[in-house]
Amino acid sequence: MDAIALGPALISVERLYAFLAALLMLGEFALLIWLLKRVRAPALSSAAFSSAPLSLSRWFNRVLIGWVIGARLTYVALHWSSYQGAPLDILKLWQPGYHMIGGLVLAALASLWLLRRQGILLQVIALGSLTLGLTAFLGLKQLNPLGSNSSLDRMPAITLNHIDLRPVALDSIHNERVIVNLWATWCPPCRREMPLLAEADTHPGVTVVLANQGEQPLAVSRFLKGEQLNLKYALLDPAMQLMGLAEAQGLPATLVFDGEGHLIERHIGELSRAQLDTLLPEKH
Repeated sequence: MDAIALGPALISVERLYAFLAALLMLGEFALLIWLLKRVRAPALSSAAFSSAPLSLSRWFNRVLIGWVIGARLTYVALHWSSYQGAPLDILKLWQPGYHMIGGLVLAALASLWLLRRQGILLQVIALGSLTLGLTAFLGLKQLNPLGSNSSLDRMPAITLNHIDLRPVALDSIHNERVIVNLWATWCPPCRREMPLLAEADTHPGVTVVLANQGEQPLAVSRFLKGEQLNLKYALLDPAMQLMGLAEAQGLPATLVFDGEGHLIERHIGELSRAQLDTLLPEKH
């Protein structure tokens, strides 16, 4: 399982792990502060709290914002070639594209600045909480207790109809990369990533297959014409066979196959430009 569906919305499992790790970080920090106040640790004098009272929510919110900004900017810097042509994509924070270590560095700096008047012990506790949160997140990613591997490992040998109603065997489509995108006209993330997929379809060695899930040919044809999307493989999957085979929890879902028809990437949710660029073969 790559994502959890809440109605029409998809929450990636990775983001759920990040949320749980953040709660653990906050809980540990709050517990240690409470214990230190209870034992009246000398390093935490009442004067320190009265002159610069510690607001747990203020600390957490600013550290979280620091992490998001640091993680995003680090990822953008490492994938600048994908963003320089469309810099506004940097602000699409709902898309994938965060660097954990870069986020941790800025979050730690934000924490130290916020606690600069609270004493060294509190700063050490805060950094320890950040480290625990990072460790918990990496551990959850490694163990992946909510995840599951799809049984699909090759291009499925099924036949779908083109929007002009001619049959197309999926396993007859070959290229260095074949990107099969599961989508629907009612799905906003699907519509947002369509221009990126159309652009990828023009990349040498890449074929993009749009496999509409469960809609009528007329609705699909009108949408594609209205958006001026003229891809060679615009297919219909009225029984949503691909969603079942890919064990996709929602839309959009993207399957990437190599030249031998082996599945090399499976992504549930909206693609970013940088993420899609990493899946394309190098231009010769």
